[in-house]
Amino acid sequence: MKILLDILHPAHVHFFRNAVEELTGKGHEVLVTARDKDLTLRLLDLYGIPHRVISREASGKAGLAGELATRNIRLARLVVKEKPSVLGSIGGISTAQVGFMTRTRNLIFYDTENATVSNRLSYPFATEVVTPDCYRGWVPEGKHVPYAGYHELAYLHPDRFAPDPGILSTHGVDPQEPFTVVRFVSWKAMHDVKARGYSPEDKLLLARTLQEHGKVYITSEAALPEQFEKYRLPLPPHQVHHLLAFAQLIIGESATMASESAVLGTPFVYLDVVGRGYTDEQEGRYGLGYNFRPWQVRESVDKAEEALKGNLKDSDRFREGHSRMMAEKIDVTEFIVERLLDAGTRLR
Repeated sequence: MKILLDILHPAHVHFFRNAVEELTGKGHEVLVTARDKDLTLRLLDLYGIPHRVISREASGKAGLAGELATRNIRLARLVVKEKPSVLGSIGGISTAQVGFMTRTRNLIFYDTENATVSNRLSYPFATEVVTPDCYRGWVPEGKHVPYAGYHELAYLHPDRFAPDPGILSTHGVDPQEPFTVVRFVSWKAMHDVKARGYSPEDKLLLARTLQEHGKVYITSEAALPEQFEKYRLPLPPHQVHHLLAFAQLIIGESATMASESAVLGTPFVYLDVVGRGYTDEQEGRYGLGYNFRPWQVRESVDKAEEALKGNLKDSDRFREGHSRMMAEKIDVTEFIVERLLDAGTRLR
């Protein structure tokens, strides 16, 4: 079977990379198209995944609309030429619309409820919309396929990933010493047009507060001001999950990194305008983190300090919640492979 996967973001590389390996190992042909955004192409190269670049990241409503038109045209030409049995993507407007136009079965894997514009442009054209079962957004009737898991369990499930303290030591990080990881995003995604996070003053307050409880490492999509250079992440970005596993706390603006932390057994503090169904579940059902809104900056900093002072990560309550979550969730890569093969052979 021929399967086409469209990669729009670095996190999507992680989500699909194990599935690519399993599918090719089963004798299927996997075509990967990519968007030149942040570290996406570098990650594809690092994992040895051949790919074709069909667009480059744009910003603003007009730029994103122009990029979408370019993606659709280029992807449609490729689908007509290669005739894949099924298309797959995370939140992919292009794969949904092109799949609909070319009568090619297409699956959208998604977990972001507040991407209302892109969801309205993609979900109606999809064959299936596959989401975590904690997803609380709109999905057209008859298309929804929920599962017991999170995107991050496609690559951080214990069967797929083992934290390596040696990698930290190689880059000058002592895994035995307490440290916190901070994540800032660029706010350039379509669902980020009206979103906001920590201001420059907030970021400085956050770093100064956290450094009283150990080292602080900052990873940022946007360029870091000079005063933050001493906090810059010491590891290559593709090895950041080893750092998250040994941190005492993760705080920042990335829902993905918050969920990665929860899966790895590290508490998170997450700041966003509306939050996510999965980070809310990780807080409310399992007690693995805390969700805040942009007007709660001071509260988020206080909660981070409280978690560090109380050594939340090593508490019985936190460990019990993490163990229960992992027992109730699945290996998502197995599910991805199953759905893609099922769509390519049986769905109409």
